[in-house]
Amino acid sequence: MTDFFSCTMEIVIRFKIIMGSAYQIQDQSQAYYFTFQVVGWADIFSRKIYRDVIIDSFKYCRKEKGMLLYSYVIMTNHIHAIIQSKENDLSGLVRDFKKHTSKKILEEVSTHKRESRREWLEIIFKYHSKYNKRVAEKQFWTHENHAVELNDNDIFETRMQYIHQNPVRAGWVESAEEYLYSSAKNYSGLAGVMEVDYL
Repeated sequence: MTDFFSCTMEIVIRFKIIMGSAYQIQDQSQAYYFTFQVVGWADIFSRKIYRDVIIDSFKYCRKEKGMLLYSYVIMTNHIHAIIQSKENDLSGLVRDFKKHTSKKILEEVSTHKRESRREWLEIIFKYHSKYNKRVAEKQFWTHENHAVELNDNDIFETRMQYIHQNPVRAGWVESAEEYLYSSAKNYSGLAGVMEVDYL
C-alpha cells in the first residue's frame, strides 16, 4: 500500500512539474500566445471603460516598452493576445502590463460613479486575494498566463485565427472583423481601435 501511495504521489508531482513548465516562457525573444484571465471569470470587460484601459496599455507598451502585438481580442472576462518583446524580456513585459492594468482597473472600479456592480466585483477581487500571498488586498488577474510558444508559422496562424474567431463563437458577431475590440479588423484592412504589428 505504501509503495502504491509513493508511486501515485510521484506521478502527481511529475505531472504538476510537466504542466507547470508547459505554459512557461522559455525563450524571451520568441512570440507567444497568451490568455490573461480575470479572477472568478468576472465579466469586467462588458464595460467600455475597462476595455479602454487595456487598449491604452497596449498602445503604451508598443510605443514605450518594445511590445510587438500581433493579434488580440478582448472578451468579457479574458484577453487573448500574441505578443513578442523587442527587448528580449517578454516575462518582464507581461508582468508590467498585468501589474499596470490591474492597478488601473481596480482604481476605476472603486471610483467610477456609474459602476453599479462595485460591491459584487470588490467581493470577487478580495476573495481571490486571500488565497494568494503575492497580492495585497485585491487580485484582478489570475497568475496563469497559459503562454504557448509560437515557433512555427502554422501554429502562429492557427492561434491567430482562434483569437479572431472568439467573438464569432460567442455569438456576438457573424464575421470576426465586425468585432471592435479585436485585431481581426486590422487584418481585414479596416481601421481598428489601435494599430497592431504584422509578422
